[in-house]
Amino acid sequence: MSDKPLAIFLMGPTASGKTGLAIELCQQLPCEIISVDSALVYKGMDIGTAKPSAAELKRAPHRLIDLLDPAQAYSAADFRRDALAAMADITSRGRIPLLVGGTMLYFKALLEGLSPLPSANAEVRADIEAQAQRQGWEALHHELAQVDSVAAARIHPNDPQRISRALEVFRLTGRTLTQLTQLKGDPLPYKVLQFAIAPQERAELHQRINARFLQMLAQGFEQEVQCLYQRPDLHSDLPAIRCVGYRQMWDYLSGVVGYDDMIAQGQAATRQLAKRQLTWLRGWPQVHWLDTHSESLVQDIMAQIDAENNN
Repeated sequence: MSDKPLAIFLMGPTASGKTGLAIELCQQLPCEIISVDSALVYKGMDIGTAKPSAAELKRAPHRLIDLLDPAQAYSAADFRRDALAAMADITSRGRIPLLVGGTMLYFKALLEGLSPLPSANAEVRADIEAQAQRQGWEALHHELAQVDSVAAARIHPNDPQRISRALEVFRLTGRTLTQLTQLKGDPLPYKVLQFAIAPQERAELHQRINARFLQMLAQGFEQEVQCLYQRPDLHSDLPAIRCVGYRQMWDYLSGVVGYDDMIAQGQAATRQLAKRQLTWLRGWPQVHWLDTHSESLVQDIMAQIDAENNN
């Protein structure tokens, strides 16, 4: 193949069967799983994230899950740092890193490297937050449009998290988010085989998503979020609480929506997430597509590895 060590990416929309396939792969190949999921990093968020069960983790341990408290933030840069360290450890023992998940930004950051964006600055963020309290986020979105019209066009006026970050970058560096994101870091020093799994029919994926959301409720999802809701240090603007499903349950617990509306909105938000994931993947280069219902998924992946070895 090359003198670079092998790594496998297993990508796909939510509820497509990634976890089950990854665990089966680990039974057939000397792989170790690294989670590529921005929600699985949080402790105490298990049901709503479809975190692998204790039995599944016993069969195939996952790295980069349960890293942080939900009050903390985790960036693509944090992920790239942690994933590269885990990959180096795995390959040093002659094994194959198997990166599994649906956070496509993390895969992209790992594959292509990251733009030289500044780290978060608490003082600058506090100033922006205070300004938003005085003037409103619409005014800050207008300010962003004056310095970075491209970012402002892409960021919705009701998205305070991204507005704040774009302004923070400009205030810290004097350069716009658009300018800095055009610069790339170091590419991934691995030979990467990329796979994406999904049902062939979009309607079936939607059925799987809807059914899984109901299953999560039956497993105690409301009680899980209730424990988070009772914490005074957590609020709806935190990245952890903005995760799909958690935001909708938080709104229900806050009395913003009723129970049935929470279910409908949670399912709809998850379907929208899957749509975004598939949009990423449709334009993804060098990806091998797998059908969720194929009976030869593991064999197909192993055959592709053999084919690459013989090139």
